[in-house]
This record gives sequence, structure tokens and C-alpha cells, in this order.
Amino acid sequence: MGKDECKTMLDALNKVTACYRHLVTALGSTSDSQNLREELKKTRKKAQELAVANRTKLTALLKDKSISKDDRAEYERLWVLFTSSMELLEVDMKRSLEIGQDFPLKVPTRHLIQTGMTGSTTTVAARAMSVQNMKYEADANIDTVDLRELETEIAQVDQMMEEMEMKVQVAPWAVEAKQEAGAELKSTVSVGNSSVGVISICEEEPKETVEGENGTMKIFAGIIFTAVLLIAGILGYLVINL
Repeated sequence: MGKDECKTMLDALNKVTACYRHLVTALGSTSDSQNLREELKKTRKKAQELAVANRTKLTALLKDKSISKDDRAEYERLWVLFTSSMELLEVDMKRSLEIGQDFPLKVPTRHLIQTGMTGSTTTVAARAMSVQNMKYEADANIDTVDLRELETEIAQVDQMMEEMEMKVQVAPWAVEAKQEAGAELKSTVSVGNSSVGVISICEEEPKETVEGENGTMKIFAGIIFTAVLLIAGILGYLVINL
């Protein structure tokens, strides 16, 4: 139950952080608005709550000396995934702060940049956070207040990551992956046994293909060499007779 619970909590964190990244891409664009800023605020706070819950659960499990070797290896793998998610969240929060400072809401719309983002972002945020019909009241000082809060939260996330490194020392390079490199791509491309067969054939083809191409190139080179000699002979004959 511990592993399943950790995986569920980590999956929820990953979804919310992905939602936050999506929302950050709309900052400073024509889709930017007070509504977007409020969604960003709620989403990052939700991500931080999930981060604390993940940290507490995984830290307790990794400090438990009674767990088996296999369970510890799995918890260490989840810990590495968790820290990676936290690093991405911190990067996006800093990016949000920088863009928010460069593009305050209280400017004419013409100063906003065109990023290709159009329409509302509420659907994505609502789906990730299970919130519907999100409405926010106007805040006259939303730029100043929110950016200050964001700076504080970035510092808190940074401090939490430092504490995580001190409490749980898991070297990312020492954690073994459960899948081979590129396994996700193969599983996406492969559909059924027929697709597996196609992949196997494609993996075996290069050697035969290279050998066939080398033989063709040799024949082609021989033909060109013979043609050059023939033309040279003809030209020499014409020069002598003329």
C-alpha cells in the first residue's frame, strides 16, 4: 500500500506541475489576464502542498530500516522522480516571476507579446486541480502582492529542496531505471504483435542494407570509370587523326 500511495501522490504532483508549466507559457501573451494570474497562484500552491505531502511520506519510508532491499530501491527511484519534479517546479516559478515582472497586468494590451497562445486556460487548470467555474475578484495590487508572494514561495521551495538533500541522501546515478532507454518510445510505436515484428525487422535490416548499398556503389563506380576511359580513348584517337 505504501508504494501505491506514493505513486499516486507523485502522479498528482506531476500533473499539477505540468499544468503550472502550461499556464506559465501564456504569461505576457494576449491570453494573459488577472484570471490567469490567479490560476497560476492556485496551481503553484496546490503543487507545493502535494510536494510537502510527497516529501513527508517518502522521507519516513526511506528512514525506515525495516523495509526490504527491493522496497528501498523502489522508494529511492520515486524519490529521484520527486526531486526532478521539484526542480522543474522551481524553474517554472522563477520563470513566472521574471515574466510577471517584465509584463505587469496594468499595461495596455498592445505591449503584450504574441506567443501563439489564444483562448482561455481555465480548462487545463480546472482539470488538473478538479476545480470548475473558477471566478476571481479583482485585486488592485495583484501585480505587486502576487510577485512578492511568489518570491517568498520560491525561497521556501529552495529551502525545502536543501532540507531534502540533507535528510535523505539518494544519489540519482545510483538508482537503477526500471525500463531500458527509449522503452517509452518503443511502447508508443508498437501496437500489437505485428508492430513488434516490424520493429524487429527494422532492427535487423541495417546490416543487409549497408552491404547491398556498398555493392551497388562499387558497380556504379566501375561503370563510371569504364565510361571515362572510353571517352578518353575516343578523344585521344580524334586528336591524333586531326
